[in-house]
Amino acid sequence: MRVLLALAALSVPFVPVSAAAGDLNAALSSVVSVLPQWQGRPPNADEPEGSGVAVLTGRFVLTANHVLGNAKTILIRTRDGDIMTASIKGRDKLTDLALLEIGKEVPAAAFAGEAQLGSKVCAAGNAFGLGIAVTCGWVSAVNRSGTGFNAIEDFVQTDAAVNPGASGGALFDGEGKLVGVLSAIFTKKSDANIGINFAVSAQLARKVADELAANGKVNWAFAGAGLRAYPRRGETGRQALEVMHVRPSSAAEAAGLLPGDRIIAAGQWRMRKPPEFRAAFARLSSGETLQLTIERNGRPMAIAIRHP
Repeated sequence: MRVLLALAALSVPFVPVSAAAGDLNAALSSVVSVLPQWQGRPPNADEPEGSGVAVLTGRFVLTANHVLGNAKTILIRTRDGDIMTASIKGRDKLTDLALLEIGKEVPAAAFAGEAQLGSKVCAAGNAFGLGIAVTCGWVSAVNRSGTGFNAIEDFVQTDAAVNPGASGGALFDGEGKLVGVLSAIFTKKSDANIGINFAVSAQLARKVADELAANGKVNWAFAGAGLRAYPRRGETGRQALEVMHVRPSSAAEAAGLLPGDRIIAAGQWRMRKPPEFRAAFARLSSGETLQLTIERNGRPMAIAIRHP
């Protein structure tokens, strides 16, 4: 079940002790409300508004693609109350991100480095259309993939309270830098916040934003290796990804991967399921390489795979 996000306001917002309140206040200037305009009833009447965050030059707003739906006209509202039109620069359905272009420069959020497990973060978004609000918590997990929301996932998981309306909003670190773009809430039987909220990582979001700004689309490349989780369900052994087949003339073939190899790690990512490898490779830019730790016939090896 996919649930759109937003965040619930706290009466007394918690500010990480490692950050000055001024850092967060300055960062909030980059967070905007996204107002899709539909003819007739909106697709979800309970969530007529969403969120976004200004990035790059400040004339671009990154948001969640599902916030826009099939709206033909979009407005944004700044924290100061300015309302302006926005055009869709590009959409990427594989990551559920979209980039809007606006005519007036808004202070742009700076992208952070890799999110650190256990670090303090604050989520900012347009909770239930009430306006920009802030909740704070912790980074609960990093590099979450295979949740079922998007085809390409590299999520930062947080326990900061997030509720419908904040999709496309910002997850900030203690320095007011963008750790991620709020994307989804994981729940089972209700829309209530249960503390498992996901934001697209800054690294993946930046790649998408850069390519949408430059080309209006993202040209994804894939490694060309058919993978499955090892060991199989009910079996024992060291978790890895087993290479089932390698496509000719692919990045995987050029790297020297062979059927039967087991991928233990890709960079700093421990490999347990195929979507994790897909995300690690997808984050690369053209020409960059990813170091793989593999086992071949029981022997450890290190190889590098290059993004075309």
